Amino acid sequence: MSRFDWLPSKSGDIPLLAGVLAAVLAVGLAVSPLIVSLPGSMYVFVEVATTFVIYGLLILGLNLQYGFAGLVNFGHVVFFAVGAYTVAILSAQNTFAGIGLGLPWPIAVVAGVGTAALVGAIVAMTSLRLRGDFLAIVTLATAEIFHSITVNFKGIFGGNVGILGIPQPVANLAQNTQTAMTAHLLLFGGLTLVTLGGITRLTNAPYGRVLRAIRADELVSRSIGKPVFSYKMQSFVYGAALAGFAGGLFALYNGAVAPGFFTIQVTVTIWIGMLLGGAANHRAVLIGLAVIMSLRLFSRFALDITPISSSAFASVRLIIIGLILVAIIRFRPAGIFGDAKQLGVDT
Repeated sequence: MSRFDWLPSKSGDIPLLAGVLAAVLAVGLAVSPLIVSLPGSMYVFVEVATTFVIYGLLILGLNLQYGFAGLVNFGHVVFFAVGAYTVAILSAQNTFAGIGLGLPWPIAVVAGVGTAALVGAIVAMTSLRLRGDFLAIVTLATAEIFHSITVNFKGIFGGNVGILGIPQPVANLAQNTQTAMTAHLLLFGGLTLVTLGGITRLTNAPYGRVLRAIRADELVSRSIGKPVFSYKMQSFVYGAALAGFAGGLFALYNGAVAPGFFTIQVTVTIWIGMLLGGAANHRAVLIGLAVIMSLRLFSRFALDITPISSSAFASVRLIIIGLILVAIIRFRPAGIFGDAKQLGVDT
């Protein structure tokens, strides 16, 4: 018997298989003598697509926390940052600022996931008994505190400069930059698909149904003997671990980390993507994230045909994204593909 036979649904099999295939193809491309040639105009699309699949891990973790367990986490970026900085500190070599221990990058990635999960467990143990709005404030404050720590503790985190010299294993194996970009996209996309398949099977199992019951009515779930705090704790830690994994991948892809990569804008982006697509639907939140990131991408090209400055245009773009969020909450609170009855919202 398979170790997954206890799960009642195999709805995650297609993403799992596709993800494994993409990851194997990425590794094969990186180690082979093949060279990928991309036109210069495609660079920005590949880079944004790579960022999208990394953020995909973030949004899947947040969807497990909020969409299924009802946990309002406005500080999800802190676990992303913890994973990235852990990988940076443990694996960086000859860094200009901060600490770089030069350990093998696989050890650093495992440590990054574990550290993010540990931080998530600490936040969860101290905050999950709070009401939803207070939990949101605590998680947001946690993210801002960590951001301040990375800026001010320059001897450890490198301050605003960050930590450089992080190994880039895929880029080091590939024949040229364009091949590395393609291999990164395939590898990270494959890992996100594998995560999608695994988390789909998890939430379609009885475990996921308990989380939905807790979101719908915590008191009823407790009255029938379900360990509500334990389930909420687990979902929060799982989401934090996924964010830490995403942070570790980001560090290895970028070759450097700095506080500017881990601002509140990251949390806002994934929250809007989740609300736009529809919380508690894994594929829907990925579609919502794709819509938001596509809007941000194509708005870059609009700058060339507008008479305003780049700084003013950046502000206008943020205003537009904010208006989209207001419109979603007002006219489609369950999202495009969300189930209003399941989420308990009025339409």
